[in-house]
Amino acid sequence: MRLALAALLLATGVAAAHAQGTARGAQDGAARGEAIAGPVGAVVGGAIGAAVGTANSILGIDRRERFRIYAAGEHRPSFRHEGPLRVGTVLPPEGVVYYDVPPEFALKGFNYTIVNDHPVLVEPGTRRVVEVID
Repeated sequence: MRLALAALLLATGVAAAHAQGTARGAQDGAARGEAIAGPVGAVVGGAIGAAVGTANSILGIDRRERFRIYAAGEHRPSFRHEGPLRVGTVLPPEGVVYYDVPPEFALKGFNYTIVNDHPVLVEPGTRRVVEVID
């Protein structure tokens, strides 16, 4: 039953949550699982979405370290943010400087900035953090 439910959830789009990271993957997976199979589906879908999101963050495993090294080499100033910095955090409208992501990283539609000495990927229109690069 669980294996069949997991296969169903993957077939219906839980894998699409991969680009959002662990938290977003878990959230999307739980919502889709619940819609398909109720509360049990939410549990299974959340676990699958989290696992897929962790393994396939926006940068992916292969480009993550390269991007961290790139950002450190740019010596950009760091914005100080009070509170936890995680995926979903919305940065303030003022005081943060955003930079273009170089084409070599193939992240069209995202900017980056440095927050609390960590490079972060940001959706430009919403200022929402979509990935924190540790």
